[in-house]
Amino acid sequence: MSTSLDETAEGYFSNDTATFGDRVAAAREALGLSQAELAKKLGVKLKTVGGWENDLSEPRANKLQMLAGVLNVSIMWLLTGEGDGLDGPLDETPFEASVNDILIEMRRLKGDYARLNDRLGQLEKRLRGALKES
Repeated sequence: MSTSLDETAEGYFSNDTATFGDRVAAAREALGLSQAELAKKLGVKLKTVGGWENDLSEPRANKLQMLAGVLNVSIMWLLTGEGDGLDGPLDETPFEASVNDILIEMRRLKGDYARLNDRLGQLEKRLRGALKES
């Protein structure tokens, strides 16, 4: 049995299956922009856009607003996958169900990794504060 990504488009860009970075990359690609072109439009470095798309960082509020405007999607969609954004992937290449399941699991793990990385940063900050006090 084979399934296409379009059949799973309803949840494709949802918070459960796609990360902030996935949505930024998809919206950028849908407009036919390169990372460098997007960086230039936003007045940021190429490395910054790469960090956003790889879920290594997120833009500040003012850049998030600009990013949503340039990509023609809502801020809420970029952050959560809900609201005005892309309907789903443009790629209609059929995948075996097992391949699609692996891709979905990889996206979930990528999101989990980003959340754990954020938590680790918070703990490091607390530890530094505790060390300064003692």
